[in-house]
Amino acid sequence: MDSADVLKKVRKIEIKARGLSQNIFAGQYHSAFKGRGMAFSEVREYQFGDDVRDIDWNVTARFHRPYVKVFEEERELTVMLLVDVSGSLDFGTTKQMKRDMAAEIAATIAFSAIQNNDKIGVIFFSDRIEKYIPPKKGRKHILYIIREMLSFEPQSQKTDVGMAMAYLTRVMKRRCTSFVISDFYDRKNFSQEMQIANRKHDVVAVQVYDPRAKMLPDVGLLKVRDAETGYELCIDTSSKKLRLAHTRYWMEHQSELSHTFAKGHIDWISIATNEDFVKSMMMLFRQRA
Repeated sequence: MDSADVLKKVRKIEIKARGLSQNIFAGQYHSAFKGRGMAFSEVREYQFGDDVRDIDWNVTARFHRPYVKVFEEERELTVMLLVDVSGSLDFGTTKQMKRDMAAEIAATIAFSAIQNNDKIGVIFFSDRIEKYIPPKKGRKHILYIIREMLSFEPQSQKTDVGMAMAYLTRVMKRRCTSFVISDFYDRKNFSQEMQIANRKHDVVAVQVYDPRAKMLPDVGLLKVRDAETGYELCIDTSSKKLRLAHTRYWMEHQSELSHTFAKGHIDWISIATNEDFVKSMMMLFRQRA
């Protein structure tokens, strides 16, 4: 895409994502993702029913009458988006590619975050860290992130989720909420890195997939190419045995993913490119709330 096409698409995604975050997601997001805890706000005179454990004994001694500490939720969060930019995301057989849906989901999360006064940052990854955008606030920052998601050209086409999780653990010193947006086609096992990252941070996985990953159509001979390795071969989709093997592989892959996320106590959702991601995201937010 040239720069004019990118800007046009950025604007289109901004309008949709801002509308969703303002009208649908903002309240659910606030309930689903908590702040770091309670922070001291002020002291006031003791009132009947106050917890005696909140009495500030230094202030009480100074004024010769009881005062209590008042706390409020320390709401501000840092949100990190870990976005897969490997070759397998450049695929789509329905209304959009996986990369386009990933960008829309990321933008909606980002606008929901800034409405709650949270910082937002991004890690683009393949089998290496392609780009790190430090967390900041503001619409201008989010538009820059969306533009990068749409126009970024990775150096590698392969995927290494575990490497990305290890990088998150190293680079983010304070606890953050992180959304990993990927199709999770990874030949390596990333279970351990996910578990370690989720102990330090709050990790949520968002799988984006094309419906053809689940079921092949009967359209005769097809030439297919692995976007990450470049390997090509011809397959005969009229073979029922082949189509069943393809579906079985998908089910095994999903079962492994489910086991990995359950083992690491990680919330996750799976969204097809021909589905409305709003329903899935709302379900995730409600479950967490």
